[in-house]
Amino acid sequence: MAVGDPVGEARMIDEIVIWLTDPAHWTGPGGLLAQTLRHLYYCVLSVTVAALIAVPLGVYIGHTGRGSVVVVGLSNAMRALPTLGLVTLLVLGFGLGEAPALAGLVVLAVPAILSGAYAGVRNAPADAVDAARGVGMTSAQRLWQVELPTALPLVLGGVRSAMLQVVATAAVAAYVGLGGLGRILLDGLKISDYAQMASAAIAIAVLAVLLDLVLAGATRLLVPRGLVLAARRGGRD
Repeated sequence: MAVGDPVGEARMIDEIVIWLTDPAHWTGPGGLLAQTLRHLYYCVLSVTVAALIAVPLGVYIGHTGRGSVVVVGLSNAMRALPTLGLVTLLVLGFGLGEAPALAGLVVLAVPAILSGAYAGVRNAPADAVDAARGVGMTSAQRLWQVELPTALPLVLGGVRSAMLQVVATAAVAAYVGLGGLGRILLDGLKISDYAQMASAAIAIAVLAVLLDLVLAGATRLLVPRGLVLAARRGGRD
């Protein structure tokens, strides 16, 4: 199809609609529904593991001020790692299976969550921290009662950012024989079925939007409105 060809573009759109509305493409273990759920499983699991690693580390460094250079250096280094190359290396070292692919996705998710947790705690309002210190709060009390509540918007923002990156990248799991929406995309590539490839890409984009909306809703429920407004004002300053 030539670029700018209206007839070809219309034909491609028709083919995508036909593919997406075919019930046969939605059912069975290799269908769109099952593979979407598998893709979702990879994303939620990897981001959860990354959060369990990155949030405590970011909170500790932000609270104590020790190792702040590590956050910047580690985040930049991990962002520079090619996820597909890392997954391939892990597969060569440990064999096929879910673990190598998920480990690569965890590495991808850690920098955004680590940076959010560190920045959230480190940028806690100085007047609030000083007031807590003035009334005799211990270091742990200041962390739990002042710094962590004010850091929550940035922590959750880091989780949202990590989730979007992982959803878009989880298709690499298909390169090591796993499922997910990447499997549908690669199967379409093998047989030059561009409608199937485009449908898988659309499904990945829709899943990313839905997950972001869910996390945005969770942020509204968990974060008091006053903290959200304060975080926005701080971002504009």
